[in-house]
This record gives sequence, C-alpha cells and structure tokens, in this order.
Amino acid sequence: MVATVVINILFCTGGLLSVLVLIGVVLYFVKYKHMIDITANIPSPPYLPIVGHGHHMVGKPPHENFRTILGFGKKYGPTFKIWLGPELNMLTSNLKDVEVFLGTTRFNDKAQEYATLEPWLREGLLTSRGRKWHSRRKVLTPAFHFKILERYVDVFEKESRILLTNLDKEYRMQTEKGFDLYDWINLCTLDTICETAMGVSVNAQTNVDSEYVRAVKTIAMVLHKRMFDILCRFDLTYRFTRYAREEKKALAVLHGFTEKVIIQRREELLKAQNQKGDEHLDDTGSKKKMAFLDILLQSEVDGKPLTNLDIREEVDTFMFEGHDTTSSAVTFCFYNLALYPECQQKCFEEIIQVLGKDKTKPVTFEDLNNLHYVDLCVKETLRMFPSVPLLGRKVTEECEINGKIIPAGTNIGISPLQLGRLEELFPEPNVFKPERFEAGYSTERLSPYAYIPFSAGPRNCIGQKFAMLEIKTIVANVLRHYVVECLANKEEELELIAELILRTKDPIMFKIKPRVY
Repeated sequence: MVATVVINILFCTGGLLSVLVLIGVVLYFVKYKHMIDITANIPSPPYLPIVGHGHHMVGKPPHENFRTILGFGKKYGPTFKIWLGPELNMLTSNLKDVEVFLGTTRFNDKAQEYATLEPWLREGLLTSRGRKWHSRRKVLTPAFHFKILERYVDVFEKESRILLTNLDKEYRMQTEKGFDLYDWINLCTLDTICETAMGVSVNAQTNVDSEYVRAVKTIAMVLHKRMFDILCRFDLTYRFTRYAREEKKALAVLHGFTEKVIIQRREELLKAQNQKGDEHLDDTGSKKKMAFLDILLQSEVDGKPLTNLDIREEVDTFMFEGHDTTSSAVTFCFYNLALYPECQQKCFEEIIQVLGKDKTKPVTFEDLNNLHYVDLCVKETLRMFPSVPLLGRKVTEECEINGKIIPAGTNIGISPLQLGRLEELFPEPNVFKPERFEAGYSTERLSPYAYIPFSAGPRNCIGQKFAMLEIKTIVANVLRHYVVECLANKEEELELIAELILRTKDPIMFKIKPRVY
C-alpha cells in the first residue's frame, strides 16, 4: 500500500526515472538480498549494483575476459562468486566442492550456458535432465562398447587418409608463414563424426563450401556470439539480431539433413526386415558397419522405440560433442609435439614399432591400444588444454556444500583447465610431461576429480573412448608421414578463449615436412 502511494507521488511529479529506480530497489530486496546475504562468506571481487561484475568484462575481447576470470581465481582462492547482471555464478577448483557437484546425480542439471545449445540439440544427452537423461544414458551406453568402437576405426583410418592428401597439397604450397592446421583437422573430424553417427559422409574434406559445412560453421559462430556478445547473451535481445536469423537458417539445414537420413535409414531397415533379409549385411554379404543411428533405430525406452525426434536429438548431440572437441584436442596435441620434438620422436618410434615402416598399412583397433606413449601424450595435452574448458551445473534448490550456502538458481562453473594447471596437483604444470600419466606415477595418488578433461561422475563423457581412438588414429597417421613443426615457441603463452570448446585467439601456425625413413 505504502509502496503504491510512493510510486504514484513520484510518477505524478514526473519522476519516471525515480519510479524505475524504486522498482529496481524493491526487486533487489525481494529476490537478491537473500542471495547476497547467504553467500557473504564466498569470496568475490568488488561488484556494482544491477550489473554485478559485468563492468569487468563488457567491451573486452574473449581472451581478455578469460584472463580476468583466471586472475580472479588466483586472487580470491579456489572458490569464488561472480555476478553477471542478475545471474549468480560460483566457480570452484576446490576438489571437495568439485566432487560434490560432479560425483552424484544431485546436481545433474546443466548450467544456463548450455541453453544456447537447445535450439540445435533440444533435449539430447548433453542438455537433458532428470528421468529423460537417465533413460537415454542407459540406452546409449552400449553404443560405446569396445566391440562397437572397433568397427569405427576403419572410418577413422579412411578420413585421416583424406586428411593426409590435403596436407600433401598444403606442404607443396606452404610458405614461411606456415598454415592453420586446425582448419584441415576440423573438416576431417566433421567427416568422421558424420559417417560414424549417421552412416553417410558429407565430404567436408573435399567440398569445404557445401551447405552442410557452412551451416556447421554458422552454428559455431553463433555459439561464440551468444557467450561473449551482451546483446546475444539474453533471449530478449538476441532474437532481434542477425545472428538469430542466421542460426534459424543453419538449423533448418542441419535438422533437415539429419531428419532425411533418419527417415531413409528407417525405411531401409523396415524393408530388410519385411524381406527377411539381414539388415546388418551389405550387398556383398559382408557384415555392415553399424552407425550410431542404426543402434538408436533399434533401441527402446520403456518398451517403446525412439521417435525420429528422439533420435535426431541424440545424433545431433553426438555430432556436436564429437566434432569440435576432437579438433581442439588433435590441434593442441600437434602443438605440444611440435614444441617438444623429443616427445614427437618418441611417438614416431613407437608408431613404427607397432605399425611397421609400410605407410600404407591401415591402423587397426589393436594397433591403437598398443600406442601407449602416444596415449600419454594425448592425456597430457588434455590436462594442459582440455577441449571443454568449463563444466557447468545448475543448483535447483538452496543447499549447503562444505560450509557454503548455495542459493537456488546458482550456476556452478568447474574448470578442467584450471585444475590441470594447479601446481599442487601437477608439478611444473606448464611443462609438457607425458610421463606423469605412466602407471605408478604420482597421478595415481590424485583425486579422480583432479584430472577431468572428460568430466567425471554420472555425467562424464560417454564418448571418451571413441574420442581417444580417433585422436590417436589421426596423430599416428600424420606422424608416419610428416614431421610437424610449430612457428610458436615454448616461451610464448597462447592466448586462450574459453568458449564451450577451448580455442586460441589467433590460429596456431604449423609447418610440415615429409618423414624420411
């Protein structure tokens, strides 16, 4: 009653601005004062009313914002809070906190950042929650059994060979400035994930300007804008930008392609069943490689087959999670091996020992499992440069965690990148030391939540074995043919951008030269 009278008086005297300020103050006391009070014991940089810590970041490029966040961690400790307007975020590298948030299904909901993926992935495994997530996870787990993964190695081998053809062209015309290896790797992983996910190839490596490739690049650009552009961050303003229109067009291409493949493959399976044939055999009678899509078409939840939409959600999720993440890991792996040529030489010697000197010999599942030192190099790369630099969870109910009251609605940020660079966990964290992951080495004494490039707990990455096999295939085939050099040096600190996928501000420029042996 009193507030209404005050507002009327202010409005009648022309104080519209004052009315807006008063409304803001009322909202603050109703909603945010409680959140501020109960989190008073969580360290935080100084912040302003309404904008919170936004003034530290608005107008700055992504790599500077990332540096700011890392600086906050060094100054305010392993667990601190950040307000981005009305959003409360808590970032932690405290292992006890990390274990609580990742170790159970209590905090299974993903953070607000993942909402930008929902127009593409809808409620696939990455973004779904509750019972839907649990039932889908149960259905999808067998799709990543080693017997299934073994069938995918032929695809990894084939697409990495096409990559070699493109690298040969690049070598013949490379200059002293080098070239951006990431671009070629990204096309290779796109072809690989399309064929393993859907059983079809989009031929990205040979047709870089196809409609599908352009649509994937558009979505990647939009996701970047939605994280760092203030107008794109909030749905209310984003819908009026050109990026929203571009996203809509790109999604029509991506969803249309996936939907078309699903319908076609479903019809093929039904036709084979009606003819009492074996849909698992090809025209020659040989066993056909099952794509991820085929497994979904034959799966059930609660006794019912998955709908086309259900399948599209999971296929698109597999496409997203297995594309840029792998490209990032492979590129950073070559970066490390280029900076540490002694490690690259050890990789090469192991590859020759396992595969022999015949460069045409295909890589097999067994070969990949015998590349132990290559495996160490990939793991060490993912410690230093995890493909997913930030894991996010959402607190849905107010709770107490290790003496801290966390309000409902708080976004929790856990950084595998920050954990992997902690001196107390990994001595000499900025040095590439693959041996630290050898059996019996110090990492065995670490918490299982210290090294989490594939997350940890119930929502860990279901495709981590798939990813490791693909990365090792590409690394093995490239190193059999080329010595990889980098124009950067160990003293140069890469300017990193922590999007949904870890990237560099500027491309890493490489040079290659043919192996002679």
